[in-house]
Amino acid sequence: MAPCPDISNLICAPATIHLAGAEIELVSLVAREQRLRRAIDVYAKTRAKNGEERLDYIFIDCPPSLGLLTVNAFCAAGEVLIPIQCEYYALEGLSQLLKNIEMIQKHLNADLVVSTILLTMYDGRTNLAAQVAAEVRLHFPEQVLGAVVPRSVRISEAPSYQQTVMTYDPSSSGALSYLEAAAEIAER
Repeated sequence: MAPCPDISNLICAPATIHLAGAEIELVSLVAREQRLRRAIDVYAKTRAKNGEERLDYIFIDCPPSLGLLTVNAFCAAGEVLIPIQCEYYALEGLSQLLKNIEMIQKHLNADLVVSTILLTMYDGRTNLAAQVAAEVRLHFPEQVLGAVVPRSVRISEAPSYQQTVMTYDPSSSGALSYLEAAAEIAER
């Protein structure tokens, strides 16, 4: 766990090269799907015991595949936030992801819900982006945020400078859209 130097009150557990072997190491462990949940519980209890503030949110970023790391995240989580690119194949991926989440709900975490869908890489100049956004909003009217993150060069550039778009260019359209989305999530 490490505090983020650029954003106060943000604590990160960044992925390292050691995470690469986690999938293989988890395979043989008992209750392998619950390892992350237990680790988060221990961390929260340790913070409380040390008199530290309770965490407001815990975000677990996942790879786009359904391996043991993602299953662990789904077992540890109460809610799922799905960022979806406004592209055709993203709709197919969303369908598969939802089937996987249903499987997790049925067998491992009945309390898991898809609470939020964020439309990203939206290009208002294309009909495809508008169609994808409309389709997602039609099927998930309660979950889709009003905020939409546009396709943005600044968002793409930020990681090459080892920064988020929020620190790289906080006044960019992408950063402002993410702030709008965060405010909307906080209001929910």
